[in-house]
Amino acid sequence: MKKIAILGSTGSIGTQTLDVVRANGDIEVLGISAGKNIQKLEEQVREFSPRLVAVWDENAAQELAQKIQDTDTKVVAGMDGLLELAAMPDTEILVTAIVGMLGIRPTIEAIRAGKDIALANKETLVTAGHLIIPMAKEYGVKILPDSEHSAVFQSLNGEHKEEVHKLLITASGGPFRGKTRKDLESVTLEDTLKHPNWVMGQKITVDSATLVNKGLEVMEARWLFDVSLDQIQVVVQPQSVIHSMVEFKDGGIIAQLGTPDMRLPIQYALYYPHRRYLNGDRLDFAKLGQITFEEPDMDTFLGLPMAIQAAKAGGSMPTVFNAANELAVSKFLHKKIRFLDIYDIIGQSMERHKVIENPGLEEILETESDTYQWIESRW
Repeated sequence: MKKIAILGSTGSIGTQTLDVVRANGDIEVLGISAGKNIQKLEEQVREFSPRLVAVWDENAAQELAQKIQDTDTKVVAGMDGLLELAAMPDTEILVTAIVGMLGIRPTIEAIRAGKDIALANKETLVTAGHLIIPMAKEYGVKILPDSEHSAVFQSLNGEHKEEVHKLLITASGGPFRGKTRKDLESVTLEDTLKHPNWVMGQKITVDSATLVNKGLEVMEARWLFDVSLDQIQVVVQPQSVIHSMVEFKDGGIIAQLGTPDMRLPIQYALYYPHRRYLNGDRLDFAKLGQITFEEPDMDTFLGLPMAIQAAKAGGSMPTVFNAANELAVSKFLHKKIRFLDIYDIIGQSMERHKVIENPGLEEILETESDTYQWIESRW
């Protein structure tokens, strides 16, 4: 049995990871965690019988403990609980499906404990890639992308890294592809959450609409695949059939194609280097008819160019970009700001920040807190 723990088991990636567990029968889930969705956690505890469940919210943890007191599952809370789950003695892989910078410290703890990381948490590498990647090498653990970057990972499999010319990361264009900045002045939250191809959590769906998500992926890719920013190109592929491509020095291009189903990269990460049968739709090229490409509109969708600007500035600036976006999206989801205000919040946060070169973990977390406080004082 393959033994795993999941950070963020009630979210989109977490629940699809459990779909993969159900479909295969040879994975044991030893630990799960969530923020405060105790109804879903209780269902998961009763189905998968994990040894440990970590709940971020202290009150929710106490309530869950009462609800599952007839089971053998231990309930822990807060950051200490997430760290305990990350370092569980018998697990082989930690699936980091948690949203936000909350995932950094548990990921570091898991690496120190010798766990391989199935990484779906972009923020970990965006803000702390300079810490995480060397640490993974030091402790001899694998970082296996189980989200969008699985396509690049699969395309590179068996190839020599030094022969890579560039990575071509594809984007669907989101629900507002083709719209002008004037059009975006009046879009609603409901409009934003209608992604044309993918079923994802609310935060990442908004990030897809702003192209922030693609910017985060550019920053993540430089660390995952050890390439320069100049070797990463974003291409809009509206059908979401080609999930990413790698162009080599000889001009050859290898692409990973498939239906928009996140279970594929999740399962590939859990069983790498082996492939298992996965039920679901298959591509029918005759019915598909065509695959089209466009350049991203970086004059309208500022998330991507601002991300590249943050990545080039380096140091603590990616943390500011990420933190500002997290808080701005939260405000948008609660209908406190407009869609275009997300860009203003990110841009102004970056403008006022003085970069810290090569920040340590505490400096990264302090930068996040400072950015939050500054935004809250003005928006």
